[in-house]
Amino acid sequence: MIRSTPLLCLFKSMAGLFVFVASVAFAAESAPHSNPRDLVLLNWSEYLDPDLVAKFEQQFNVKLREVYFESDDLRDDRMLETDGKGYDLVLVNGIMVDVYRKRGWLSPVGEAQIPNLKHIDSHWLDAFPGLEGYAVPYFWGTMGIAYRKDLVQTPLSSWMDILQPAEYLHGRIGMVENSRDALGMALKALGYSANSTDAKQIKAAEQLLLAQKPHVKTYTYIALNEESALVSGDIIAAMLYSGDALMLQEHHQEIAYVVPSEGGNIWVDYLVVLENSKNKELAWTFLNFLNEPENAAQLAEFVYYATPNKGAEKLLPAGFLEDPVIYPSQAVLSRSEFYKPLPPRAVKRRNIAFSRALQ
Repeated sequence: MIRSTPLLCLFKSMAGLFVFVASVAFAAESAPHSNPRDLVLLNWSEYLDPDLVAKFEQQFNVKLREVYFESDDLRDDRMLETDGKGYDLVLVNGIMVDVYRKRGWLSPVGEAQIPNLKHIDSHWLDAFPGLEGYAVPYFWGTMGIAYRKDLVQTPLSSWMDILQPAEYLHGRIGMVENSRDALGMALKALGYSANSTDAKQIKAAEQLLLAQKPHVKTYTYIALNEESALVSGDIIAAMLYSGDALMLQEHHQEIAYVVPSEGGNIWVDYLVVLENSKNKELAWTFLNFLNEPENAAQLAEFVYYATPNKGAEKLLPAGFLEDPVIYPSQAVLSRSEFYKPLPPRAVKRRNIAFSRALQ
């Protein structure tokens, strides 16, 4: 590192100011949009590569502003509060796309607006009801357990390992405050479908979560940085999405991830453009940019998730494509489930059960 003297700093500042003024003057004459246009994305945190954001902003003279949510439920609440207004793009889980569409919140999208959709594996375009023509696949993965290998007495392999934990795990378990995930995986632990609507089965899952509660340190999704409770060891095991576990491994090599023997959830995230957006063309440009194979591959390596972009997969290293956490085996997938849309009465029953379990 070269340290500057005060006099040198002054000359540098004057020269930098001259270059800056000249650059601004040139940009004002040559650029059709001298001021960056705003694009607002409602998203999970740590789910977009900052380098790609900077590249997009510079290339298209845009300021991308991300607003974060902490759970799918909170995102849905925020959308209800604004009636789908205030954002240009939203990150939505697969089962909610059709709900958003029926509320009139979504603007149609297709290859006419986003030519790079040609790179998307068609399997992910019809994985859930109401997707076609309204949603762009982003990433897919699993829900399982991340844990500290150096702090457990035996490797964790079942949902019951955290739902009916050993004494040394007391107060050192992380769960999620989401009824679909927490209640769904409790149902899986009991041998039922994560999509069960059976009142007795839901009651049994509620009782399992209620009995587990004293052992849980937090129901807030754990941080994904070096200050994470899983990195420090304050939490030994937590419900986590697959790629997030790999992200945390960067900060502690003893963090492992497993889809339990009963199976887990296979989730797919989608990006949608809102009908009330005043920047639809810019939103389409952003989605097209993300699905340029080179950009999609870079993004996949940043978030550690499986990409639906076939062009990107051709550019990814073998180690990434062969990682069983990112691309689970057929055996793991066969015992796991996609969440399905449920009847309103069943949703209400499950939400009430989950609320009682957390009281």
